[in-house]
Amino acid sequence: MDGAIGLKGCRKIRGSQIRHLLEAKDFFLFDCDGVIWHGEKAITGAPNVVNTLIKQGKGVFFVTNNSTRPRENYVHKFCRLGFTNVNQEQIFSSSYCSAIYLRDVAKVQGKVFVIGCEGIRNELREANVPYLEEVDEPDATIYNCALPTDVKAVLVGHDDQFTFLKLAKASCFLKDPDCLFLATDNDPWHPLKDGRILPGSGCLTAALEVATGRKATIIGKPSRFMFECISSQFTGVDPAQCLMVGDRLETDMLFGSNCGLETMLTLTGISQMEEAEEYSKSEQSNEQSFVPDYVVDTIADFLPAFEELD
Repeated sequence: MDGAIGLKGCRKIRGSQIRHLLEAKDFFLFDCDGVIWHGEKAITGAPNVVNTLIKQGKGVFFVTNNSTRPRENYVHKFCRLGFTNVNQEQIFSSSYCSAIYLRDVAKVQGKVFVIGCEGIRNELREANVPYLEEVDEPDATIYNCALPTDVKAVLVGHDDQFTFLKLAKASCFLKDPDCLFLATDNDPWHPLKDGRILPGSGCLTAALEVATGRKATIIGKPSRFMFECISSQFTGVDPAQCLMVGDRLETDMLFGSNCGLETMLTLTGISQMEEAEEYSKSEQSNEQSFVPDYVVDTIADFLPAFEELD
């Protein structure tokens, strides 16, 4: 695109450049937090962008590593924040994709031990994947708790009720080499207000990897499986016709690169232009996968391009 700003492979675009990109792509994959909303507040202009793309007949999907809520709850949030045309089928969360993986790929024959929030259990129920119900007594320890023999998979996601007992039980289950070890995602942390951070699922997964000497299979971004879920459920999803829009270089941009998608960084979330430029200068080949193809200040920058298309 002529006139793009910045380094090759890390181009800040606007106006007619965005219009050309919108015309060239048929499918748009959006991360959620930091891209279309911050917590319970939509990013200015984001509902209009998403609603317009859908009305134009573009394929719009939402790919999130947040495993804490089921897709049904996401639909309510989209509607509450003004995204009026979003259906559950467009939402691909790490909890939903994990349930699909266990049911359709792993075909797990037994129960799943879950370290995670209710969003994961809800998606497992919807997929008819049995999981172990927590029934430990308050004073239970790894020395006296029950360890059922029919657990055939351990699934780790975000868990704000994480305990040492959960870690110990999962470690015991994973002593069986035939017990699957899965993680919804490997995000290290998430930003909170006032400079605080919330440790992510990757921290819990790392603890279990150290305890067991095993490596988890990651289901969410940057793994390809989330895109494979989309392409298996929607016909004609050609990677060349897709744009991945996200706010985290090491997750969203890497996901796009792994799936053969062009990528766009929006500067309303975690990663900033300076980090992208540093990666673009890196001589480490793996770090080049973190570099976005395009950069915008916000996806609201799409709005003038829509006006040009009218």
